[in-house]
Formats: sequence, structure tokens, C-alpha cells
Amino acid sequence: MPLFSLFRHLIFPIIFLPSLCSAADPYVSYDFRLSYITASPLGVPQQVIAVNEQFPGPPINATTNYNVVVNVWNDLDENLLLTWSGIQMRRNSWQDGVLGTNCPIPPKWNWTYQFQVKDQIGSFYYFPSLNFQRASGGFGPIVINNREIISIPFPQPDGEISIMIGDWYTRNHTALRADLDAGKELGIPDGVLINGKGPYQYNTTLVPAGIQYETIQVHPGKTYRVRVHNVGISTSLNFRIQSHNMLLAETEGHYTVMQNYTDFDIHVGQSYSFLVTMDQNASTDYYIVASARFVNESLWQKVTGVAILHYSNSKGPATGPLPDPPNDFYDKERSMNQARSVRQNVSASGARPNPQGSFHYGQINVTHTYLLKSEPLVTINKTARATFNGISFVPPKTPIRLADQHKVKGAYKLDFPHTPLNRTPKADISIINATYKGFIEVIFQNNDSIIHSIHMDGYSFFVVGMGYGDWSEDKRGSYNKWDAITRCTTQVYPGAWTAVLISLDNVGSWNLRAENLDRWYLGQETYLRIINPEENGKTEMEAPSNVLYCGALQSLQKEQHHKSNGKSIFKGHSKLFIALLMALLNLVSIFS
Repeated sequence: MPLFSLFRHLIFPIIFLPSLCSAADPYVSYDFRLSYITASPLGVPQQVIAVNEQFPGPPINATTNYNVVVNVWNDLDENLLLTWSGIQMRRNSWQDGVLGTNCPIPPKWNWTYQFQVKDQIGSFYYFPSLNFQRASGGFGPIVINNREIISIPFPQPDGEISIMIGDWYTRNHTALRADLDAGKELGIPDGVLINGKGPYQYNTTLVPAGIQYETIQVHPGKTYRVRVHNVGISTSLNFRIQSHNMLLAETEGHYTVMQNYTDFDIHVGQSYSFLVTMDQNASTDYYIVASARFVNESLWQKVTGVAILHYSNSKGPATGPLPDPPNDFYDKERSMNQARSVRQNVSASGARPNPQGSFHYGQINVTHTYLLKSEPLVTINKTARATFNGISFVPPKTPIRLADQHKVKGAYKLDFPHTPLNRTPKADISIINATYKGFIEVIFQNNDSIIHSIHMDGYSFFVVGMGYGDWSEDKRGSYNKWDAITRCTTQVYPGAWTAVLISLDNVGSWNLRAENLDRWYLGQETYLRIINPEENGKTEMEAPSNVLYCGALQSLQKEQHHKSNGKSIFKGHSKLFIALLMALLNLVSIFS
């Protein structure tokens, strides 16, 4: 392609994208093509969703304040959106990738996400947010590194390892969602995958021969930062590495008080990073295990992921039984106490040079309290549905802020109840009318029989307390008001509550949901609509010029036309693209 033509295709459209964040900060660009491939992670051929023909997908690697450009091609046979779990999209909910913020990308179309990882560091991941697709794959890790001027609060590791764990079914996402639509339970998963692969054959009765398993290569005496993400459907997993301590260092963008664990519970949607030193004698390889929690283990024995940690001087394969899971059947406080032990390193710098503890959240007056109660599945209009406060959410046909911008009436309702109401459950488009610059308390009360993971887009929240029983105002006396961990996904144990505090400083519409994929699919979600009444263009970006239209605005959408080869113009030109873009921006600054 001639240079000027490439320049015209790559640069000119971006000049006019209002979502272009900061011209002074570097860019990284990626081409993601999502398609179906056949894989056999548990020994049974099945259709999975690959990114660039990889399962799991390739990593996104950026540094604090970088601008990230991801050109997504939808080669599936159904609509697609990618969402970026934990990436806050400051001032820019237009890029969040869920139905309340974006119209979906139709099959055979492409759409370019463009966002800045403003004031963030840490371990995150991306995944497809529509139609139960995450159950078939399409996920991959995101790493945001510290800027060089801000040191990490531990010695530089000798290497990094990303591990994606999750429960898995041999039925694909379309079959699983058909079961849910028919009111059926999904049943016990068929296994647990580690980096898209099935278990090592540690037991010939439980694990058939011929399954490809993950092997992680390490060198003796070295310390690795191991980033672990639970990208599964609904199963909490206990993660452990045989004979090795795991020093907790960070979770979802915030450095923690460093503590050693021999095993750690990672709930659906959560991300952690540990420092692991290879200090064993390598007489054999070692097991890496992710096993189901809070289940009848005699029935769930096969729901165990096993990978291999291989020292470069290993003397033989791993043998014998797996390291024991937690023995806490009669101690329901064990997992909760472990969760409470995760605290923020208040003296460490995160994305900014000021210490993480410099925001004294415990001294700020709460402006509003929300109590969100979840119950076992209920029947609404003859179908099984999941609810918050008796409302099962119906995704809007027109995204919330797009409807605002075009004055579409009836796209949603600002009537989500602050507390549970004594009324018949219903399906509705109710969202929370939150106040910009408010400081809110949200209590998640889980009266369901399973553990829930709750996630909020656009924000991190302070996890100040959790306990069994019903929450009441006197429970505030147990809140951690000094070094509560800040994160975007928290667990809520069955028959228990979790309380979080949130500073509402990010304008937009933001999804609050159960990360358990079945509960999310069945309606356990809502949105917080946060508007600056004095908006002047500084607290919320305009819709990007490539915005997709749907619902009441479908008539505004133009057709996409692609060349027959369907290849992205970015392919193979990312470095040239960035160089040309930066050169253009420099010219703009000279002549402006």
C-alpha cells in the first residue's frame, strides 16, 4: 500500500475521533479477529472462540496512561462486544463494551475501540460480554505496567507468567444458554481449564489419556510474578502450587500488603498477582492446581485443573497425589477470613507517585446507601430469572448515554430501588440515578444458595466489610476504614453480605453485575448513570465518530463495506501507524 494511502486510511479517521485521549501519551495498537475454531481442551472436540486463532487470546500489554487501540473483527455468526474487566475508561464509557454503553458489532463487521488506561496499573483481562460467549472463550490477559518513574513495591521479578483458570463445559455457549432459556440448571462443569488446556493426567481414573495440558517453564532460584485470572462461568476456584509459597502482591490494579499463602481462593472474575520464588530442589516437576470450592468434592472430583511447573533442571515428572485443598468443610469462616486478610499497601505508590493510602476514604461522609439483595432464581413471565432487589434487568435496546445524547424517550427507567421492596419480582430496564461526586455505600446481600461475584465497570471500590447473616446498620462498626483493598470484583458468600464504598468521580453509564455468567445472563445486573450537571466537555468525552447505532437510532447506522479479503488495514503496520500518528500530532502542536 502506498505510504500516503496508508496515512490516509490510518491517520485521518483518528484525527476526528473525539475519544482520542491524550496525544502526549504513547499508543499501543492491536488487531483482534474473533472466530470459531475447533479445540479439544477436555479431550472432546468442540467449538471455541479464538482471538487471532489463539485460545486463550493474546495479551494486551500497556503502561500507565498509554492509549490503547484495539481493532476488533467479528467473524462469529452473532453479535459481539469485547469488554475490558477492570479498565476504568475514565470519562469514556463509550468504550466499555457492554450493552448499556455500546451497540453490538454485527457479524462480519469490525469496530475499533480506543481508550486510555489513565492512572492505572495491574492485572486485568478482556472477554466477550454478549450471549454467554465467555463460556466458549474469547478472553485474554491485560497487563498495565508502572511508569519507570514510579517504582514497584518489591524487587523487579525475573519474569512474568499469566495464568487463566476457569470452569469449563464441553457444550458450547449456544447450548448452555439454550439450557438457561429453557429454565434448566447448567449442572456440574466438565472440568477446569488452565490457559485453555485440560488437566495433566495425575490420576488415570479421573483424567483420560491424551489431554493436552499446560506446562510452565521456570529456572531455579528465580522469582516470577504470576498473574492469575478466574475467567470461568460460575465456579470459585482454589489455586495452589505444590511445595511453593505464593506471596500476594497485587489485585485488580492495587498493591496489597504482602503475605504468603499456600493456597488462595479466586472467585469468578477476580485477578491476583503473586510473587513465587523457585526455591525447591526440582527432584520432580510440581503440580499447579485450580480446584472447585464450596461444592461436594466427591461429586466434583473431575472439576480440577492441573498444570505442570517445570524447572529447567527438573529430574523427573510430577507424581503422586495433588496438594490438598483447604480442609474447611466445617469452617465456613476460613475463606472469608482469607478475603479479609487482603489489605491495601497504603504506603506504596500505584499509578501515581502519591501513596495508595493518601485517599482517606474512612473519613468521608457517605452521601447515599444502596442495599442490593439477591435471591435464588425466581419465575418471571414463566421463565427463570435472576434479580437485584426483585428486578431482573432487561438490557436497553438503545445504549444509555447514546439515548441521552439523542433524547430518546423510554430507553431506560431511573427508578431502581435503593433497598429491596416487598413486591412481586419483575423484569425491567431500571437503572440507578447516581449523583456525580457522591460517596456511596453499597451493601450486597446474598440470600442465594451459591457464592456470588459482583463486578462494577468504570470504578474500583473499597471492600470495607463482609460477614454472615443479614446486614444491619450496626455492622458499620466492623468496617475497615484504613487499609481496605480497592478492587472491581468482590465475592459475596451465600447467606452473607459484603459492603463497599465508591467515590463517584467517573461520569458515564457503568454496569454493576453478577460476574457469575449464568446469573448475569438471567438478569442480575443494573447500571449507574452518573451525569455532571455542569458538563463542559472535561468530565465526559463525546461519543466517538465511529459510534455504532441500534435500537431507536438504528436508522442512523451506515452499512460497512469491506474488501473481499477482509483483512484489517492495521495488519502488520502497527509500528508505522504509531509513528505516523505521533508525527502528525507533533505537526498539529507546531501549527496550533
